[in-house]
Amino acid sequence: MYRDNTLIPSEAVRLLALGMLAGKPMSYAQLAREVRHFTGRIMGPSLDMVGAPLEVLKVEGLVENLGGGADVRDGDDPESDQQALAVTAEGRAELRRLLAANVRPQVSELNKMIVALKMRFLHLMDAADQRIQAELLHDICERELARLCDLRAYHSEEPGHLCGWLDSEIVQTRARLEWFAGLRDSLA
Repeated sequence: MYRDNTLIPSEAVRLLALGMLAGKPMSYAQLAREVRHFTGRIMGPSLDMVGAPLEVLKVEGLVENLGGGADVRDGDDPESDQQALAVTAEGRAELRRLLAANVRPQVSELNKMIVALKMRFLHLMDAADQRIQAELLHDICERELARLCDLRAYHSEEPGHLCGWLDSEIVQTRARLEWFAGLRDSLA
């Protein structure tokens, strides 16, 4: 983690993999495909985002082989004969730790992925921790909206297209803020 308790890219991949395996066991090949698909749709294709973080999960005891590979079949895919992986108790503890991480206020592709991961796996946390995360994400949106509105006001008299673009960003941020407020309130 970074010093501000936010996730580095490999931890985001770790969170994704552990969350998927907490939902259901799957082969390493299946897991790698699913991780690659999700990260590719959020951040764009990146080979270095998948391989190494997944390999380490087994070494660190966060996932284990269930054995017997034939239980997890994926049609006629020869890779489906691999042993199924499942998350361990240590892996579940790591999943909870990663889900509880902060999110940086700046908008970036990594932050979008971390927020998407929190939304995908928030239900795996207990109710109190879900509310804390929803409040954290709501607060981040409030700060982002204040920052954008301040920037918009500061540059309001300047020519160019900055204010139009900022207006668009403000609309999107307000919509996210309202959505997180609804989520937060539904968890209260």
